[in-house]
Formats: sequence, structure tokens, C-alpha cells
Amino acid sequence: MVTAQAGSPAAQDDIMRAGTLAREIFSDVANKWALLIIETLGDETRRFSELRDALEGISHKMLTQNLRMMERNGLVERTVHPVVPPRVEYRLTGPGRGLRATVDLMCEWTRQNMDHIEAARDEFDETTPRQG
Repeated sequence: MVTAQAGSPAAQDDIMRAGTLAREIFSDVANKWALLIIETLGDETRRFSELRDALEGISHKMLTQNLRMMERNGLVERTVHPVVPPRVEYRLTGPGRGLRATVDLMCEWTRQNMDHIEAARDEFDETTPRQG
């Protein structure tokens, strides 16, 4: 495999491609449902109905859309078992598990800063005039 030298046009193309892809991925997974799906799947394989039941408030349509987006991006693997009725299972791929580690860090950051965030919000809400 040939790699591009730093500063070469090929290396610049790789950087631009990576930036574009990063923006697309961030746009796709930076929604509450995708992050919750990643967290809920964890290291397990789950059926669609198990995921839906575990994700309180998600609609069938929203779960389907997010799972398809995640499958397209290589974060989730979908397995259809040829039984009647069909059994469909989902699990995180290697890159999906890698993203889960980042999601776990975000959750831990939230837990560590929860009191500060809530106090800041309360102060802001008390001192900032309402719009509209």
C-alpha cells in the first residue's frame, strides 16, 4: 500500500476527505436517539423490539431510520435470521464499539459536571430576560 507524503496533494485530498466524512458522521450520530442506541446496544446483540422497548419514547419509524443510518455508516451490523416470523438482530461493529467508548466518556463527563451545569442553567434562567 502506498501512503501519501505529508504536504503532498494526495495527503491534502485525504485530509479534506476525512474532514468531509467527519462532518457527515457527526451530523448523522449527533442526535439523541443515535447516541442512546449506541449506549443501549453496548456489547450486546439485540432484537429490534428489545431496542424499541429499552429506548423509552422512540417511535418505530425513528428507530428504523437511525438503525439504517448507523448500518450505512458501518457502526451497526444487522443480521436477519431466516425464520418465521423473521428475526432481526443488531449489534455494534468494531468502529461502533469505538464510538461507544467516546459516548461513554461524554456520559461520564456529564455525570461529573451535572451539578455545575444545573447551577449554571438556573443562574442563566434567573438573570436572563425571556424572549418572545
